Amino acid sequence: MDMGAWKKFPYDNTAFSYAGDDLRQAWDQLHAGDCAVFPQEERLQQAWRCFHRGDFYQAVKLADQCGISGHAVANKATGIYATYLENEESQQIKCFKAAIKRAEQAIAVLADDPNSHYFHAFNLGRYSQSISVIKALKQGMGGKIANSLHKTLELQPDHAEAHTALGMYHAEIIDKVGRMIGAMTYGASEKEAVKHFETALKLTPLSPIAHVEYGNGLYLLYGDNRLEDVTELYIKAAEMVPRDAMEKLDVESALAELE
Repeated sequence: MDMGAWKKFPYDNTAFSYAGDDLRQAWDQLHAGDCAVFPQEERLQQAWRCFHRGDFYQAVKLADQCGISGHAVANKATGIYATYLENEESQQIKCFKAAIKRAEQAIAVLADDPNSHYFHAFNLGRYSQSISVIKALKQGMGGKIANSLHKTLELQPDHAEAHTALGMYHAEIIDKVGRMIGAMTYGASEKEAVKHFETALKLTPLSPIAHVEYGNGLYLLYGDNRLEDVTELYIKAAEMVPRDAMEKLDVESALAELE
């Protein structure tokens, strides 16, 4: 993967530096969604600083120098970069595949780390969307995503980002194959989708992505019948003050939905 070709974060990131002890002080807010533990290793702290300010290339580079202990920041940076900033499809797929491979290595070594499983599911889910959800389901990826998300929540029930992802998993399957086949073949349920979205909102009420993905999920499930609710969720996300580069990208995504 040619990381040198990664695109720069296109927005002002001066508010997202988290230098020195600022990172530790802001950690619980910044990581309410993924429940990551504050790292003791200085190089890993620096990798997370790079992630939060939108220097995703440098975040991955520093994280990989730390070996498998850097898996979470490397995989989050790779997934967020590929989702929002990479518009070259082949490069996007390379990013997701690299993150999936790293996550599989993390699962083998750090099986009790919820984020080993979560970032496996996250990047596998984004990869599935990039090649088409139907194709991914035919290749058996749906079961792998669900297993990794369920394992994440078994290890950390308050993992808001995993709840959001599981809500989207149910909604995407129902949208693509219908309620009956979705339920019979994949165990997909609109009730479960909404439950997970609501849980994520309860756990992280200030998270733009929890609102954006809930809006996306409701539209997949109900279409124009819930358009007012969908729009309200996008508006709430768009009006939030982002706390780091990822949230800035999420807010911009919400604004784009409202255009």
